[in-house]
Amino acid sequence: MSVNSYIASHKERFLNELLELLRIPSVSADPKFKDEVFQAAEFVKSSLESAGVDRAEICATTGYPIVYGEKIIDPSAPTVLVYGHYDVQPADPYELWDSPPFEPIIKPTEEHPEGAIFARGSADDKGQFYMHVKAFEAMLAAGELACNVKFMIEGEEEVGSENLDLFVKGNVDKLKADVVLISDTSMISMETPSVTVGLRGLAYMQVEVTGPNRDLHSGTYGGAVANPINALAKMIASLHDENNRITIPGFYDRVEEYSADYREQLNKAPFDEEDYKRKLAIKEVWGEKGYTTIERVGIRPTLDVNGVWGGYTGEGAKTVLPSKAFAKISMRLVPNQDHKEIARLFEEHLKAIAPPSVTVKVVPHHGGQAAVVPTDSLGYHAAEAAIQEAFGKQAIPTREGGSIPITSLFQQALGLDPILMGFGLDTDAIHSPNEHYGVKNYFMGIETIALFFKHFSKLHKNS
Repeated sequence: MSVNSYIASHKERFLNELLELLRIPSVSADPKFKDEVFQAAEFVKSSLESAGVDRAEICATTGYPIVYGEKIIDPSAPTVLVYGHYDVQPADPYELWDSPPFEPIIKPTEEHPEGAIFARGSADDKGQFYMHVKAFEAMLAAGELACNVKFMIEGEEEVGSENLDLFVKGNVDKLKADVVLISDTSMISMETPSVTVGLRGLAYMQVEVTGPNRDLHSGTYGGAVANPINALAKMIASLHDENNRITIPGFYDRVEEYSADYREQLNKAPFDEEDYKRKLAIKEVWGEKGYTTIERVGIRPTLDVNGVWGGYTGEGAKTVLPSKAFAKISMRLVPNQDHKEIARLFEEHLKAIAPPSVTVKVVPHHGGQAAVVPTDSLGYHAAEAAIQEAFGKQAIPTREGGSIPITSLFQQALGLDPILMGFGLDTDAIHSPNEHYGVKNYFMGIETIALFFKHFSKLHKNS
């Protein structure tokens, strides 16, 4: 039995297993889901054991555990290290979901006419990492597993992967491999497959602005005491200039300016701006002047407010002058920008521009470095060959705007360039209500991953 015939004969089970995993609300950011995050880790361990690993273990950390598994078919064979994460983003606001976020349903969409799985984590990253578990099972059952394989599936990616750094650096020998394979990114489309070769870094901060020592009556004190919400709003507004460039001193000092030729090549990727706007229901795109949309999300840094609150937000009216105002702000960073340095510059600038009537506190949440992956490695060539065989088309290298902080960690600690071979689409609404993942993408991903192993083994033998 071939890999593809095995996949076809077990298609219903492969899908049902993923749906079962998606029913577990493994939200790492919210402590009320702590038990469910551990439950998801147990599910992953059990799935690896059922698929046929030699051993699987749950590795404790000071936070949520890392699930490790391995199958060594031949010590002389090349080894593929698979990374993924079983934790998911919060599903709030629940009222904006068309169906409950942890009760997966399948229905067609414009991009997925054959059906998409609607559930939190379906595309990011449960549906994508689970493809690797099923591809491994199919290769092993068909007698076509050509490489050793190691799995490292964590539970803290959505909160910064803080403990993964310690785990990787403390287990270099255990994690020794020839390539890292990650499916936590997207393709241009099913008709135009691509491989991600660049990811932005991240610096995520929470800002607290304090005015008076308690909430005040807005009639008695309004106009005489500074309102921290007003102050915070002005400070946030000043963080971009009239050309939508970030105004923090030193922010762009390490940002690389690419050549006209490189930018031209980058913009050859298929992109329909009118369709982009239509799908987002926006009239115009927005961003730094002088750059295209592709460049803005791929090679330029950003600053965005992810949430802002303060004062009274309940039903009805309450005439209050609040004591505090808060904001969560993230900055997507490009290669050479250090997330710790950017966090420091951000804090210094915000405190410098704050009016003397308020005080400012900045609390870093998490961050990570940007990463660029070379396109001349055996792993990249194996990904190209696998996509060519599965899709019948050559993969396009792309830069993606999101962040996977551990990508640069693998490069530095393990000396490996990760292959970012994802199968999601930009329209899959990750981190948003109604997140979904195409059923066809799921099964095409399983098939393509198996082909990656085949081609990587051949290229490794011939190198």
